Amino acid sequence: MQAIFERLLQPKAWPTIMWAIVLAGLALLLHLLTTRPSLSHAVPKLWKPDDLPILGAWRFYTHRQEMYYTAQRSTKTGNFSFFIGKKHVVGVNGPEGRRTFFDSKDLALNEGFNDLFAGLPEQPGGDIFDRFLKKTLASLLKSDSLNKNIGLLATDSRRMCEALAVAPVSDSQPEWRVMNPFDSMYRLVYQLTTRTFGAREIAENPELLNHTLSIFEQFESRTSVLKLFFPWLPTPNHILRMYNGARLYKIFLDIIKSRDKSEKRVDDALQHILDTGASITHVISFEIGSLFAGLVNTGIHASYIPIYCAENPEWKAKVQAEVDGVIAKYRSTPEQSPAMVLSSLSIDQWESEFPLIDLSLRESIRIGQPGSGFRKNVGPRDIPIGNTGEVIPKGSYAAYVFNDVHMNPDIYTDSQKFDPARYFHDRAEDKKMSHTYLGWGSGRHPCLGMRFAKLEMVLCNAYFFAMFDFELSEKDGSLRTEPVPPVDVKLHQIRKPDDPIFIRYKPRVY
Repeated sequence: MQAIFERLLQPKAWPTIMWAIVLAGLALLLHLLTTRPSLSHAVPKLWKPDDLPILGAWRFYTHRQEMYYTAQRSTKTGNFSFFIGKKHVVGVNGPEGRRTFFDSKDLALNEGFNDLFAGLPEQPGGDIFDRFLKKTLASLLKSDSLNKNIGLLATDSRRMCEALAVAPVSDSQPEWRVMNPFDSMYRLVYQLTTRTFGAREIAENPELLNHTLSIFEQFESRTSVLKLFFPWLPTPNHILRMYNGARLYKIFLDIIKSRDKSEKRVDDALQHILDTGASITHVISFEIGSLFAGLVNTGIHASYIPIYCAENPEWKAKVQAEVDGVIAKYRSTPEQSPAMVLSSLSIDQWESEFPLIDLSLRESIRIGQPGSGFRKNVGPRDIPIGNTGEVIPKGSYAAYVFNDVHMNPDIYTDSQKFDPARYFHDRAEDKKMSHTYLGWGSGRHPCLGMRFAKLEMVLCNAYFFAMFDFELSEKDGSLRTEPVPPVDVKLHQIRKPDDPIFIRYKPRVY
């Protein structure tokens, strides 16, 4: 046996047959990596300038919008196609493309995102877990569940603002304190999400809350694009994502074991899910997936709302007046502070009394969602793209860049500007045609967590607007004179800005 291994380590001594086997294996591997499905004449024009051998359109994951718009302009219909490795993708555009993308029953969302999006935690496959996830999410977002939790959610929001109120003042501007909303607001959103979908052991333990938040942030930063091209390849980022996923899994497993050992029942979402009899794997997978989904976009937009409002003082005044009006409406005694009044509101009042904060969120999403939607044609036949004469082939994928509509000047006037008034009834720019606002999904796939995301935004910002006056600033507390930079369109999902944006604030005088 030793002699065989020694001979294998000496290629020069290999017989001809051995070389033939090795070369045949390499040729087969090259064939498997480079062979792509043939395309019919009805498929949108293949975009070749970004096509690399084996990899395909790598730039779709590095400069997506730039590539998308360039390819779009190269065809008469605006539709085009390209390869991601061996996966064939059709980029759809315009009204016909949007209607097909969002309304076709054979374009599956889960299969599209699982195969083309490089940012999601791995979940158990199959329809069983998908049904479990949707059923559990719907149960936790019912009015009785939110009503039971609203006092805790309001208390968490109030305490965040109370902590801001006693933070150290700026050395150079002692009348002001300074915050990075992408720290404070982001952390609060994570806490509120944990309250609603997770475990009280995490939500009420600052150390464990911060620890798990840091793991989620590491998880997000370890996106493995290469894994999409070569699913079998153990890339370093994928290994680190698996490691961080295992760390989160162990934390939840330890909480569950601790409850079992002490026979302790905790009135929270985790216990509710455990009581359904679901498997531990499904329970923990739901926890990790729902916390991740509820944190990234919601946490960042909660942070952007005060930033955009600070940059637009007229709109900030409108929102502040709205919050003041709610406080005046529900104040029962003159001694009640604004925070005390807000803490007395019911879930119905939180959801109905702050329409301007809701419009601010709507606008923040529109101008700050550079992402894409993905679908897979799982039907038995090619899908026509409206009346263009083109199709999305059976087994192929479809992609749609949201800014094709969100930044369309024919739909949204001065589209780069933060202007929530564009949604007022007299303008209603988002209702000019079908699928012109995609922030909460559209067509057959509306956002399941929309109700709670809106509630989080109102909670975070109503307390902040009620308790503080604020302005954009530098880290040292001096007034910021530079405009807020636009969201980086090279990204395929919104992230915290590379250069922090600070807000200086001080208690309001009533």
